[in-house]
Amino acid sequence: MPGSTPVNRRTLLRWGTGVGLGVAAAPLLAACGDGGTAAKAEAIGGKVLPTTTARAINGITADLPGTAAGVPSAYLKYPADLVRATKGTPLKGAKKITAVTETYAPLPADRSKNAAWKAIEKLLGAEIDFTAVPADDYPAKFSTMVAGDQLPDIFMYPETGGVDNLSSFLAAKCVDLGPYLSGSKVKEYPNLAAVPEYAWRDAVKGGKLYGIPIARNGSAGAGFYRADLFAKAGVTNLDQIDSVERLVELAKELTDAKKKQYFFTGGSVNLLAMSSGAQHYWKMDHKTGKWTYQLEDDKYRYAIETAAKLYKAGCFYPGTVQMSGAQKAEYTNLFKNGKAAYVYDGMPGYLTPGAGYVDAMAAIDKAFDVRPIAPVGKDAVAWTDNASLQNCFVSKAAKARVQEILRLADFAASPFGSLEYTLINYGVEGTDYKRDSSGTPVLTKQGTQDVTVPWGKLASAAPAFFSATNPDAAKYVHEAYTKIIPMMIEDPTLSYSSPTWDSKGLGSLYTIHLDGMKDLVTGRKPMSSYDALVKKWRNAGGDTCRAEFEKASQKGKK
Repeated sequence: MPGSTPVNRRTLLRWGTGVGLGVAAAPLLAACGDGGTAAKAEAIGGKVLPTTTARAINGITADLPGTAAGVPSAYLKYPADLVRATKGTPLKGAKKITAVTETYAPLPADRSKNAAWKAIEKLLGAEIDFTAVPADDYPAKFSTMVAGDQLPDIFMYPETGGVDNLSSFLAAKCVDLGPYLSGSKVKEYPNLAAVPEYAWRDAVKGGKLYGIPIARNGSAGAGFYRADLFAKAGVTNLDQIDSVERLVELAKELTDAKKKQYFFTGGSVNLLAMSSGAQHYWKMDHKTGKWTYQLEDDKYRYAIETAAKLYKAGCFYPGTVQMSGAQKAEYTNLFKNGKAAYVYDGMPGYLTPGAGYVDAMAAIDKAFDVRPIAPVGKDAVAWTDNASLQNCFVSKAAKARVQEILRLADFAASPFGSLEYTLINYGVEGTDYKRDSSGTPVLTKQGTQDVTVPWGKLASAAPAFFSATNPDAAKYVHEAYTKIIPMMIEDPTLSYSSPTWDSKGLGSLYTIHLDGMKDLVTGRKPMSSYDALVKKWRNAGGDTCRAEFEKASQKGKK
């Protein structure tokens, strides 16, 4: 059938959206929140989580402050005066540190010709031998390092997985960071302490804190909507959409096939599901230890049934439900060109300079008022589907050496607008960047080459939002996440693992899920065949995933 595409973690992260009606997960600009409220760290297989605290630095004040729970700070202008986020010379006297991560950017200029790299090393007080590997080549590079027992001091784990048994690999080769970072110990590294708790949950493996998370937003959001079109239908505040039923009414109001104007382009099930209170992939009952999958959730079933009714009512731009993830640009461009009132896509696509929704749609028609949408209605939840890009791990070493490596990670996690952050992202002023009339750093030709060293793949803190072209857009994202973060529900797969889920969950099993969902929404199969879809998924490996998750979670209680 059309639109059938296997999905893996890397694919999701690269697209920043789901496949057709799928799930979103993609990275955003990483930086710290502002404020000083501590978030409660709950136990995962023991009290291993760091106690997270929003970062407050004199001289860096967010226009719209974030929270320790993960609401990002928003900045309407780039800070004029750069202040330090680390003290002194963090690595003074340290021997050379080796680091290897993937990169999606062009390979950086060599250290000897790289002004930004040299400035960072001068500030740190030590040489950093950093190897950046193209993302497509990174799994093979990682396998070679493991096979040759040549792991660097700190390394990024491949997004698609790298070893058959991660827990055993970490126990044999990597440092348990719990004695350095769990609970209040993380205060020694204040930038790492600003990483939201949801990201640290993904860093716990086998009941121990091994990872340094490359943090993201927690939730990828629920997509984007045309506020100007909503206003024409009388909806000037999303709180007016107080139920899924009201959302359905609005979708019908804003659909006019004669004018080729539709409510949806691409998928809708995720928005409907979150607004209905449906779970994400898995839910764990903490009392019974039972795990249930998304397809087995009656609220999710209701969302698919609702999408099918909307499809029958003609609320989808023709042909877009059947599109695959590889055709994402086709259905997102329809939205950008004014053919739909709503599109499901990951939050990174919103503020991306030039190509993002804000800039691209303003270039087409300045009347287009595009904003992030939060799940709507009294039963709404948000999915914890964007906790981290991946984790970095530290090779086994003496205590003093581990502390040095953690100081490097803390440097990499420096907050938005700090001197360290600016060096990492923009380089040296006058050489790598110049400021425009509004004070925003703009890269020079040399800067575009110097700043591609992936320091941000060693660690990152809580996200922050900033738009050099549209300050209001940063406000809209902050407003959306102020609603989304408190709605986020537990993702138990951040705490426990299943080998079958790791290998099939977002591959062959998700293809069954996705293709079956498209059949139901488009009416190719009746809703009465829903139970047959669930059975097919379970028999193909879903029940094996469940058994492995339940066994892992039971062990975690002992």
